[in-house]
Amino acid sequence: MTTIAAPRAGRKEWIGLAVLAMPTLLIAMDMTVLHLAVPSLTADLRPSTTQLLWIMDIYGFLVAGLLITMGTLGDRIGRRKLLLSGSAAFGAASVLAGLSTSAEMLLVTRALLGVAGATLMPSTLSLIRTMFHDAAQRTVAISVWMTCFAVGGALGPLLGGFLLNYFWWGSAFLIGVPVMVVLLVLGPVLLPEHRDEKAGKLDLGSAVLSLVAVLSVVYGLKLVVADGMGLLPVSFTGLGVAVGVAFVHRQRTLTDPLLDLKLFRERTFSASVALLTVGILVMAGSQLFTLQYLQLVHGLSPLVAGLWSLPNAAGLMAGAMTAPALAAKIRPGFVIAGGLVVAALGLGLLTLVSATAGLVILVTASAIMGAGLGPMAALSTDLIVGAAPPERAGAASAISETGTELGAGLGIAVLGSIGFGVYRSQIADTMPPGVDSEAAHESLGGAVAVAQDLPGKAGDELLAVAREAFTHGLHVTAVVGAVVALVLALLAMVLLHGVKPDASGHDPAADSAPQAGTPDDAATTETAATAEAAVSPL
Repeated sequence: MTTIAAPRAGRKEWIGLAVLAMPTLLIAMDMTVLHLAVPSLTADLRPSTTQLLWIMDIYGFLVAGLLITMGTLGDRIGRRKLLLSGSAAFGAASVLAGLSTSAEMLLVTRALLGVAGATLMPSTLSLIRTMFHDAAQRTVAISVWMTCFAVGGALGPLLGGFLLNYFWWGSAFLIGVPVMVVLLVLGPVLLPEHRDEKAGKLDLGSAVLSLVAVLSVVYGLKLVVADGMGLLPVSFTGLGVAVGVAFVHRQRTLTDPLLDLKLFRERTFSASVALLTVGILVMAGSQLFTLQYLQLVHGLSPLVAGLWSLPNAAGLMAGAMTAPALAAKIRPGFVIAGGLVVAALGLGLLTLVSATAGLVILVTASAIMGAGLGPMAALSTDLIVGAAPPERAGAASAISETGTELGAGLGIAVLGSIGFGVYRSQIADTMPPGVDSEAAHESLGGAVAVAQDLPGKAGDELLAVAREAFTHGLHVTAVVGAVVALVLALLAMVLLHGVKPDASGHDPAADSAPQAGTPDDAATTETAATAEAAVSPL
């Protein structure tokens, strides 16, 4: 059988990728840019404690909860249409958020930003699937896309700190407006439209179930981090799992399901989703402790701590961007496994950090860990998108992003619970005489606050034992993370052993005849390429 080489992307597609990178960068920045604005925001709008918590969290909650719905919606109405509509909504909501005059107004506009943000994430990734048919080129494009998340997450606190030095807190939201204007101007020219002509109507019942399931699980995990295991977090998490089961059952009975569960029958797809979710778990859990170590053990300001965390982002970028070249010669499963072994080495290096010294060791370990996890994030995402038929790229992208969100929540909840449990256990045995504080027992942040009010050497003694206990918790979570990373490395080699070099973009739909009547008939015919037909990614 003669295979037809996939059409290679040209200058227009690569410029289009740069346009898609802008909202991707912005979404990641918006997750963190608000953190430094909390003091001035609180002084101006005077939100209650509950309102402030929801202002901080509602954006991420709605992004996570609506990804599946929005990804599938893009397959139905058109991915470019959804991206541009979401961009317009995101820009308008950013202006309203920046000009908010009350806590209630800011809360509502943050919610609108979350809804709009959920349209952007799967749209950008699924459009990459549409624009880059060549497997090797698509791997590079998705690596660039993944790198933007690392850059955005690192730049969020830094850019936020810069703006707050010169402008009011609302300026942190307005940075998104020019980005969306550029996207709205260039998007119609550079980005192709694509939708599944045979897709049925959007099932609103399934959309509600998916939203409730994801929100309940994410909120339950957040409660675990804040309050530990208890009836309320377990109830919310259990509710999310139960609704998720109902969602899966409904998809099996619908003629036109919101989420095509057949995607998970593809071994490469399901294995890559699992690897990405658990890999992000390790990443998020370790970052939770390294960032707190920088601020609460070494006493760095949030802005300076953000600067010291840049090597981690640089390592992630380097790992993600070198992954395509490696995957062109080595099986992607082996590249992912090798990266995870490197990440495990970085996590192991964290055990050498002490409560009184170790800043250089921690930063070096974080950079190594990022370099190891970069190939996992980039190639797993590429495998997920590439394993799905072109008409299901939106749904596949949404599953990838949902796995990332759940992995981050699980990492903070699971590894956070382990590390904070170690902290509480150790500090209970070493608390200085005469100091009996529930806040100091619960967290290092609480201990720092209590120590500031203690007279004489009592405060210094409390800080010393609290920082030692926290560092011990960091060591334990690093060991657990390293073990998980090594297990994932083994699974990557076993589960992805059949994926050959350059085959990360294999399209199962290419094995069957293309369906007539779709706007991409010619392109679909040409995407019957195998990895052996792919040449250099650029």
